[in-house]
Amino acid sequence: MRLRHMLVALLLTSGLSLSAATTFTIYPVPHEQIAQEGTATLTKTVTVVCGEPIDEATRQRAAQVLKEHGLTCRFASSPSKTTTNLILGVNGDKGAADKAVSQLRLNRAVFALPKYDRHILSVSGSGKAASVVILGENTDATFCGLASLEQMLDQQRGSLSCVTLYDYADVKNRGVIEGYYGVPYTEEVTEDLFRFMARYKMNSYMYGAKSDPYHSQYWEQPYPLTITPEQKKIGMMTQDMMRRMAKTATANKVNFIWAIHPGTNFFDAKSDRVLDKIMAKFSSMYKLGMRQFGVFVDDCGVPDDTASLNLGARRLTALQTRVDRLWNRKGVAPADTVKPLNYVPQLYAYSWVSKEKAARFFRSLSSTPKKTVIYITGRAVWTVPNNEDPALVSSWLGREVGWWWNYPCNDNDMDKIFVSDTYTNFHDEAHIDNEARLTDSLAVKTLISNPMQQGAASKIALFSIGDYAWNNAAFDNTRSFKAAVPAVVGKEFAGAFTTVMPYLRHYDYDSPWPTLDQMRRLQAACGKLKTMADSKDEGTRLFYADIQPWLTKVSDMADCAVVLLTKDSRTPEEVSRAVETVAEMDKNERYNVEVLNGMGNDIKIGQRQAAPAQRVLLPMLKKLAQSVK
Repeated sequence: MRLRHMLVALLLTSGLSLSAATTFTIYPVPHEQIAQEGTATLTKTVTVVCGEPIDEATRQRAAQVLKEHGLTCRFASSPSKTTTNLILGVNGDKGAADKAVSQLRLNRAVFALPKYDRHILSVSGSGKAASVVILGENTDATFCGLASLEQMLDQQRGSLSCVTLYDYADVKNRGVIEGYYGVPYTEEVTEDLFRFMARYKMNSYMYGAKSDPYHSQYWEQPYPLTITPEQKKIGMMTQDMMRRMAKTATANKVNFIWAIHPGTNFFDAKSDRVLDKIMAKFSSMYKLGMRQFGVFVDDCGVPDDTASLNLGARRLTALQTRVDRLWNRKGVAPADTVKPLNYVPQLYAYSWVSKEKAARFFRSLSSTPKKTVIYITGRAVWTVPNNEDPALVSSWLGREVGWWWNYPCNDNDMDKIFVSDTYTNFHDEAHIDNEARLTDSLAVKTLISNPMQQGAASKIALFSIGDYAWNNAAFDNTRSFKAAVPAVVGKEFAGAFTTVMPYLRHYDYDSPWPTLDQMRRLQAACGKLKTMADSKDEGTRLFYADIQPWLTKVSDMADCAVVLLTKDSRTPEEVSRAVETVAEMDKNERYNVEVLNGMGNDIKIGQRQAAPAQRVLLPMLKKLAQSVK
């Protein structure tokens, strides 16, 4: 909050008009939005002027945003005098955007804040063609500004209210770690997540799918060129699939971090060629488009002897050195360099051992390169991000740690789905502290979420994670969730999803029993959501596929409830079918969720029963069914 107050003070002293009014509803919530007087016209053709540092991904994102809102994009070297201008640049590049910020007397104080993806977005030109200026600390920050513009264009067509945004992220690396135990995401789900992340300013995706054999068991082997339909069903990937995902990640400015899991080989003295093998695999992934890598040694035992601890640290240091020598040499183009390694150690939940042993473990890693990101999950596996845990580990490690957040992960609760607001999900996840709340000032640079096996459905939770990571202090759980629903399922389905969501939970409403009117509304809402299966939008279809077992079960529950609660007009046949459906409710294959059983060569698809509405609705149905027998 001190930084925000400092920025406000600087803006006031600069003589700019400061309004408390919020002109646009934008997520993640901007740090500062200042309404200016008037509106500016959007012409059908928009002239886009890019400073020299603006890269191709940012240029194409600008064109995409305009096209999706019915506007024609025309790139030019200088602003137009007759059309709307979208002027993109980097602070200090002396380009058109940099000059426009000076001419508009906008305050550059935001660039002095110790934050990330800092940028200014200005809409000016009251009464005439709009001039939209986005000036970032770098091209990535300008890219983030386009996400705000995208939502502004969603809300106003034909013209834009004049406004100035001074914005930045509280957390540097924000996004996803695909690290759960279960069926890995398909190529389609992963690419859908990348596009979603670009829209809501998330920038990191670490791939460490536990059941991908070429991440773990066959870690030293290249991905295959082809796979069978059966292999695809259990989540295996080909080289072309990886290449396409890397390309989509680059287009959406998502750092696609491919991680390897060499297991105990990494700290076993007998595995003297482990680094050669890792570098060979990294090289094969580099050719597929990966520009950042990770090493996982989690869940394979915590070493306690000095020799193993020191060997692991030496090898991590040597691996970072090899990466830098190969890809970060002088003269290598920025797009071809490789970002620092990410490392998930054996002791990621420090309470597994005594504090003395934990301190010894992390001190052994203190000699590794400072830029290498080392992860923890906090005190325990399912800990909610806080400041105490990273501060303690950092005191041993000698530098900041990254946070692998096991939320909304359901690999220990595969019959549940977590599509509620953040704090309700905390309550429903058996391993998370029900009373935990997010701090309004999180002191970590990296926060990545380990989501559910249902990647598209995880976007509900990821929306609020992105909102929180961008602006800790402004996070409002209820408002963020209300915004997440239409953002993920679309306005057409938002109302129906809001009606159905409480019953998709394992722990539905405590009391009283639902009424007949409520069940009829639930019936109609379930029917509406089922039409998502035929949507033209891929993300909507993917979301439906994720929730389908839970939705089908809730829909059948609603149908049964309507019959059993309607005493006047029901037929004996309807009652008989309802009673039979309730009797089969815990074993009907229509409600099965696919899960993976086994590891390595013995991976097989298994089945679990979706378990929604277990607290109230299902017990009510069983009692009603019993009463009419």
